[in-house]
Amino acid sequence: MTKAARPIRIAIPGHLQTLAGVSGEVVVEVPGETTIRAALDALEARHPVLRGTIRDHGTKQRRAFVRFFVCNEDWSHDAQERHLPDPIVDGSEAFVVLGAMSGG
Repeated sequence: MTKAARPIRIAIPGHLQTLAGVSGEVVVEVPGETTIRAALDALEARHPVLRGTIRDHGTKQRRAFVRFFVCNEDWSHDAQERHLPDPIVDGSEAFVVLGAMSGG
């Protein structure tokens, strides 16, 4: 039995909102397992212009200066197969994609 698609809220940085032609959070339908990878795949499928901005085109690995936050925790180095927790799946929290700051 296949799981129904789940709407997942994804907060993306302002410059990616501009690129995708959206404002605020993006809601994507995630079919099957609700993992980091599935959420990002759904985001890139809905907004193809974002392909390669958050993850590398070929390897699908997170770009170095991009961070993922789930329920106020940094999940940037977690496996993309990690399942998103209930607050993300039920829509009470957003999966947050941020551009990291560097410099001194």
